[in-house]
Amino acid sequence: MKIAMQLRYDTDIVEAARNVTALESAGLDHIWVPEAYGFDAPSFMGYIAARTSRVEIGSGILPTFTRTPALLAMTAAGVDALSGGRAHIGLGASGPQVVEGMHGVPYRAPVARTRETIDVMRAFWRRDKPVTYGGDTVRLPLPAGEGGACGLGVPMRLLSAPVRPEVPVWVAALGPKNVRMAAEVADGWLPMFFVPEWCDQVWGPSLKAGAAARDSRLGPLRISAGGLLAIGPDAARVRQRARGQLALFIGGMGAPGQNYYYDLVCRYGYAHEAEAVQRLFLAGDRAAAAAAVPEELLEATTLCGPESYVKDRIAAHREAGVTHLQVEPVPGEGATEASLIARLKELCD
Repeated sequence: MKIAMQLRYDTDIVEAARNVTALESAGLDHIWVPEAYGFDAPSFMGYIAARTSRVEIGSGILPTFTRTPALLAMTAAGVDALSGGRAHIGLGASGPQVVEGMHGVPYRAPVARTRETIDVMRAFWRRDKPVTYGGDTVRLPLPAGEGGACGLGVPMRLLSAPVRPEVPVWVAALGPKNVRMAAEVADGWLPMFFVPEWCDQVWGPSLKAGAAARDSRLGPLRISAGGLLAIGPDAARVRQRARGQLALFIGGMGAPGQNYYYDLVCRYGYAHEAEAVQRLFLAGDRAAAAAAVPEELLEATTLCGPESYVKDRIAAHREAGVTHLQVEPVPGEGATEASLIARLKELCD
């Protein structure tokens, strides 16, 4: 099992990027670079590539509606070349609030858009011929009558290629249709608020259906999942820090009736609690919304406790098929994020 974490962007993301070298030395295998509402991810991916030599570097995540498939393929090829073959591309559909509100792009057929984006990216990486594609959301070249300039577009190919034949593509997915698609066509899956004991109950049918249609040449589906990490006799109290994030995603990441995280928590069996969190959050009472997050859900989505407890959580994730244990380290007194990653590495071996 590899050790992964997301580059922190809730404080100084520039300083966090500089600190990846220490995390790499401590044994970190994979760094996911987020793209929220501030800096873009590829800039930081390239910076990290120049400062490191071993750690794998992934976008976590790039929305499929904000870049064309060709540009995503070019970005992946560029970071792969700069890093010597360490790039990963994490994709996600995001949601209409961001895609339409911030980027001004129509949010239509998100599952099809992601699938077709992956198809086109891989076609560009092959470079064996100019790329043509006739999908529901992606058409290359764009025909006349569909926004094209009198049908003057011509098929093209990339001038440069990744170091490897293909860059691994991961999909952030929570809904049944999206998870099924990811299990079928993606190299990896990025589920948020993953609970290993509930994985089969919530996602089992989608994962199995996708696996049944999966091309064997892709190999087994990789999974990057985990949660807040603290190790020590009093570390269980650290999981309370996750309340705010859970409340934000359940309550505010999407409108009522169109929130993937709310729906997931309902499928976990907390429909009543999810409704309370969302209602309080949207009313502006974030403290009450955080307090309404059930304790059992907090524990299930984190890895905070004594070493023996954390080892049990590692084993549960491994049993559920997690290949990349993705953590948010919270070091205790006298420790650092790097030293905590080093300790986790020992516990995973």
